[in-house]
Parts: sequence; structure tokens; C-alpha cells
Amino acid sequence: MGDLAVSDRVTDSSGTVLDKSDLDRQLEQYRAELTGYCYRMLGSAFDADDAVQETMVRAWRNIDRFEGRSALRSWLYRIATNVCLDTLRGRQRRAMPMDMSPAVPATTPPGRQLPEATWLTPIPDAMITPEVADPAERAVAHDSVRLAFVAALQHLPPRQRAVLILREVLCWQASEVAELLETSVASVNSLLQRARAGLASSDQLDSGGGELSEEDQDLLARYTKAFEAYDMKALVALLHEDASQSMPPYEMWLSGRDQIITWFTGYGIGCKDSRTISTVANGMPAFAQYRPAASGSGYEAWGLHVLDVSEGRVTHFDVFLDTRIFALFGLPLTLD
Repeated sequence: MGDLAVSDRVTDSSGTVLDKSDLDRQLEQYRAELTGYCYRMLGSAFDADDAVQETMVRAWRNIDRFEGRSALRSWLYRIATNVCLDTLRGRQRRAMPMDMSPAVPATTPPGRQLPEATWLTPIPDAMITPEVADPAERAVAHDSVRLAFVAALQHLPPRQRAVLILREVLCWQASEVAELLETSVASVNSLLQRARAGLASSDQLDSGGGELSEEDQDLLARYTKAFEAYDMKALVALLHEDASQSMPPYEMWLSGRDQIITWFTGYGIGCKDSRTISTVANGMPAFAQYRPAASGSGYEAWGLHVLDVSEGRVTHFDVFLDTRIFALFGLPLTLD
């Protein structure tokens, strides 16, 4: 952000002394939690990263106007909220294929691809979880960025979305949210009530379990082993009968274990002989898929699979085919 010639100090409302000569470090400690907030608001890891960067730039430029009447954290959330609301103005909400059209038979060709701005994108846990977070904070961070919950949030108008996240996820007081949005407590309570009513999947916040359990890790290991071997019998045993699959940027999606297996052995046969690297996305088990390279040597990045698991089986999985995501997760684009 550049060097600062002054060394003025300001004490915020929490009693924290802000040293302008050390402002970068003081701002940076909030990056992860702000990224999680902006991700829930915007539904895109790329947009969230841009929004947080813009928040930091605005904070740096306007630090002389910060008179310490609120805590630095609250001030940053106000800036981030305004950035997100500006970003969302006039923009179509991001979604998943299941939100846009009915399931299709596995014999359907892949069809058209829609622009990146159409879709939710996954996010690595490391981008949204502060290093000093305790286990309870980590659990909330993971549960509240599960893809189904973030997708449900996108149905809410932006201000309702902000209020619900601040009140229900981050546990802010109504008075704090009212100050942030420069409105009344009554208005905040009204927005929250409408947000709750409009959130069709309000129970999604309780659907996760924080850090991946040993059972989740074991299932992921067995699933990737079966996928690499392209063992359909083993995959059937790991998929729920009513499992579903989507593949953004394709708008099509499949419903039912039999349809998924038919896809793997039909239009999806190009996935045979792939290699994988396991990871975690949105607090959910995931793996990067590498298909055999066209040159015949090595493997090339293809997609990121994010698995939704319940009672020891995969109930849904999304295959994100935008390989830009690999860099976010620190994943290589090729394997030997």
C-alpha cells in the first residue's frame, strides 16, 4: 500500500491503539474474516478477494477520517459492506445449475456453457479462516460457507443478505448492524425477519460439521481411489441412490446414481485414467481432477470436485471446470 510518512496514532472505541505507520499489519489481520464475509455476500472467491482488496485500499486512503468512534473491525466491515452492495447493484445473482433448470438424462450432450459470472465458485478454507480462530469459530466459518447455504443466500436482496450474515452468522447485535448500515434497529429487525422468511434453505447453517471428520476423510480417500481406477461398482457403493451432480459452467445437471454412472461411462468417459489431489473446499471434502494430457505425457488440470456427504455416502457433488480455481487452492495445473 506504500510507505506512510506520518506516525499519528488513533485509539478506537475498543481501546485499540492504531499506529498509522503500522497500518498494513493492523488491516491485514482482518483479511480472512472479511474475505469470508464478502464471499457469502458475492458468491465468488474471485469477487470476494477483489472486494477485500478494495476495502483495504479505501481504509488506507481514508484512515485520517477514522476518528476512533467505532472499533477498527466494525469500520472495515462497514467499508466491505458498501463495496459488496456497490458490486451487487444491477448484477444478476450467482447460482448453481440446480437453481436454473430441471435435471436432464445422462444421454444429453453437455450443451452450452454459461459465463463465469453466472455461477457460484468454491473457496479454499484457508482464505476465510483466521489463523487464530478457535475451534468454534472455525466450525461456524466452515458451516456458513457450504455451497448450498451460500447459494441460498444469493436469493436474498443484498441488504437482507448483509443483515442475515451479520446477525445470524457473525452474531452481531442489532444495534451494531444498525450503526453499520446507518439505519434503525427496527429496520434491521425487519430486514432480518424478511431474510429469514426468504431463505428457503435456512437449515443449511446446521448441515455441516466444522473440520472434516475422520469418516469424511476416509470416504474421500475411498472415492478418489474408485474414481482414479474408474471402478463403477465401487463408485455406486459410495453414491447415495438419489445423488446428484452438476458441472459449471454447463447449465445441465444429473439426478440419481444410475444417471451419474451412465454419464461417467458415456459423455464423461474422458475422465477415465484421471489423477487426483485431495483438498477441502467450503468446509467440504474435495479433490482436484487431472485428465491425461492431449500430448500423451502427464496430466492437465480439469476440474475441482466438491462433495456433499451425508451418513457415509455422497449425496451431491459439483465439478467446477474453471481451472483458474486451482491457483486459489495452491494446486498445480499439470502433473507428471
